[in-house]
Amino acid sequence: MPSPDAASTPSVLIAAFSGRALAQSARRAGYLPLVVDCFGDSDTRAAAHDLVCLPARVQIGFIKRPLIAALERLAANAPSPPIGLVLGGGFECNPKLVAALADCFPLIGNSAETIRRVKDPTEFFGTLARLGIRHPETRLTPPDTPAGWLMKRIGGSGGLHIHPCPATVEPDPRRYFQREHPGDAISVLAIASPRGTAVALSRQWASRRKRRPYRYGGAVSGVQIDDDLEARVIDTSLMVLSKFDLKGLVSFDFVVHHGEPLLLEVNPRPGATLDIFDDATGSLFTAHMAACANENPAHLLKDRWQPPRAAAAAYLYADQGTLLVPALDWPEWAADRPQPGTQIARGQPLATVIATALTAEDAENLCRERLSALAELVYESSKSEGTVRI
Repeated sequence: MPSPDAASTPSVLIAAFSGRALAQSARRAGYLPLVVDCFGDSDTRAAAHDLVCLPARVQIGFIKRPLIAALERLAANAPSPPIGLVLGGGFECNPKLVAALADCFPLIGNSAETIRRVKDPTEFFGTLARLGIRHPETRLTPPDTPAGWLMKRIGGSGGLHIHPCPATVEPDPRRYFQREHPGDAISVLAIASPRGTAVALSRQWASRRKRRPYRYGGAVSGVQIDDDLEARVIDTSLMVLSKFDLKGLVSFDFVVHHGEPLLLEVNPRPGATLDIFDDATGSLFTAHMAACANENPAHLLKDRWQPPRAAAAAYLYADQGTLLVPALDWPEWAADRPQPGTQIARGQPLATVIATALTAEDAENLCRERLSALAELVYESSKSEGTVRI
């Protein structure tokens, strides 16, 4: 049931593969979230004022007509007209869909043209070359010698689209190829507007599997890196923000190879690190809204943003086998909690684990311990009910 003051609370549309983190941040910031996502997890439903669960494929994202219909239904049933639409993950591969959405709803975030530009390998990496920004060698055609090269899907996310370059590759305009550089994965979260930008750094790691060696694992805040390196990744991020007219919540992924930061990609929307950088008042959602209205988010955050000193968040995947999620007493540090009876296929995301501590190392270690504990809890409970297939 809506709260008595629901009609006076601004509502906002959210669409993403997983809308939970955005919905929770919006709710903390004082908005009524109206959510379309692929999972309909229990905590997403708790945060959302209204929700439509709409399946989508990772490779192609949402289908236009069902998505627009779902958003229109949410808007029609809202206590007040939604102020706009915030997009999370799942749209980088389809700028045309973003353009269609912008024709129907006020878009609070980067335009379809901006998304197209930063996800077009020729334009993006060509621009980096002209700006003198270091990045891995990138090409649209397969290399003559595939060793040491990666094959990626344009607009892919979560690392599932990244593979070592095979010896034989069928022509595919959706792919590009990038030379592999081992090193530490550093990410810059930026909240950008023409009037100012706020930034924060995190370190990421992969949850490797034989067929998915670059699958996203998790991220931790509170990292301490060399001052010169920090300055270079921030300066690079600011340069790219300006060149591509990016705004709102944006993230930059770097690999630090032999002390040199190489820019791998830009994610032009709120990302997975929202879980480790947001605070109890939803400051990042508030800052995203302000930045997209061309206000200075740095001024807004200066006196109110109070993220944990160090926090880590990681995905738990169903790597032990397909299961039907049992009824569980979920730990308070687990998020993206599937509803009982949900079937999770082997290797698919099962839940998210979050940990806070005084240092990045302690937060990451605690997060990894909780991953193991949650996997044991879920699978042991499933085995006792006979709902797991190893």
